[in-house]
Amino acid sequence: MKLFIFKSEANSELRAFTDNITGSKLPERFSPWRVIGVVASERAPPHNLPRVEIEKAVEVCGFQLWRRKVKATA
Repeated sequence: MKLFIFKSEANSELRAFTDNITGSKLPERFSPWRVIGVVASERAPPHNLPRVEIEKAVEVCGFQLWRRKVKATA
């Protein structure tokens, strides 16, 4: 499964994986969504996220949400 990575414009830390480039399956409450990347079927997702769990969520719900951790400033 090819995974498309989206960023929520409503919440700058929120990201999502889905299996379609339009993002039509993503939750409206965090829209607008902007596509920021793609993960080919033979590649690992970023940040060591578990591909099996992502694909399962996409099959069941249409998407998988995740938050990007903000690095603390010194």
